[in-house]
Amino acid sequence: MQPDTARLRELDRSVLWHPFTQQQGWSEEDAPIIAHARGTTLHDTDGNTYIDGVSSLWCTVHGHRHPSIDAAVRRQLDQVAHTTMLGLSHPAAIELGAKLVDLAPPGLQRVFYSDSGSTAVEVALKMAYQWWAQQGEWWRTRFVSLKHAYHGDTIGSVSVGGIDLFHGCYRPLLFESVQAEPGDLASMEALLRDGGEEVGAVIVEPLVQGAAGILVHPEGFLRGVRELCDRYGVLLICDEVAVGFGRTGTMFACEQEDVSPDFLCLAKGLTGGYLPLAATLTTERVYEGFLGAFEELRTFFHGHTYTGNPLACAAALATLEVFERERTLEHLRGKIALLGELLDRHVAPLPAVAEIRRRGFMVGIELGGFPLEARLGHQVTLAARRRGAIVRPLGDTIVLMPPLSIEARDLRRLVEITADAIAEATGAGALAEAA
Repeated sequence: MQPDTARLRELDRSVLWHPFTQQQGWSEEDAPIIAHARGTTLHDTDGNTYIDGVSSLWCTVHGHRHPSIDAAVRRQLDQVAHTTMLGLSHPAAIELGAKLVDLAPPGLQRVFYSDSGSTAVEVALKMAYQWWAQQGEWWRTRFVSLKHAYHGDTIGSVSVGGIDLFHGCYRPLLFESVQAEPGDLASMEALLRDGGEEVGAVIVEPLVQGAAGILVHPEGFLRGVRELCDRYGVLLICDEVAVGFGRTGTMFACEQEDVSPDFLCLAKGLTGGYLPLAATLTTERVYEGFLGAFEELRTFFHGHTYTGNPLACAAALATLEVFERERTLEHLRGKIALLGELLDRHVAPLPAVAEIRRRGFMVGIELGGFPLEARLGHQVTLAARRRGAIVRPLGDTIVLMPPLSIEARDLRRLVEITADAIAEATGAGALAEAA
């Protein structure tokens, strides 16, 4: 039986508040209501189909309704759906922790679970501060991040963020952090040299700043940051919530510059987009800094109701098994090359395209010269929907981040639809057809 789309839309507008959405504009549009999905195809309640061009917010690495992940969640349902990890444990969390330690850069030996990318970052920030305090250096309260950084939407993660559009309103609520120029090691070193004794940690998104509009760092920058942290004796937090699990072409972006951070924050693709789960990995050195007698109060006093949820851990284990069994990263190399060719052929020649930024399967297509009120990025989104693809803009930067499992024919169609949508929205349709 087909859902009643009109009734659902009316109900949505009367009760829901959507994230990162101006609700006044939302009420004036008929956005798709997704009823079901399979692979890289989304189906709405009106029977329309769309290529999922953004992995449902960058997380469905193996696509929708993957049989192995579906089966793993069903098996776990027959065991236990939820159990706390405060004073208890369970097999899926234990096995997943061991698997993550095995996959992670060398030296990361301990896994602390939470439930979103924001909380994974919060855990790292709080651990870093408490670790220093328990070393007797309580004055290390400052964090260094990058301009245009995005690390989540909770207060701690916003404190180390650097996108005024998202974060500026909340400045009075935030703790102090200082920001280096992206890709500029001299800027980073100046901050550490001048105020290093107060710095607890540096936090970066390795290789690519996602919400900044797919801002790609120069080669060697991450390695340079690691060396500066070592030189000035501060901790390094790598936020791989967006760039992890194959997005840049390797399981973790840190691998590409042989960097082992002191903290690694993971979420999004960890469960293949099935269930909320995050993990903060850290070193034995940090872990041991929290050991002591009960009365010393060195415990890390932090936790979540759904920390290490069994269903989510089962989905994550299955997701990692699919990476191995289907040789996802090996097959991805050819798709990354094809994506570059398609963008060069169909998108780069468009007059409205100012720049294409790309690393692996992360693409930002920046449109140039349009006023804010034109909402060109949003207009491209609407034009792409009409053609059968879901894309999502960051301002006037169109983001493409399809599932790693996307087949070549759908990848071609996604890029062609994106090019046609840009041409329509920017009034360059005739030029696009001539090209």
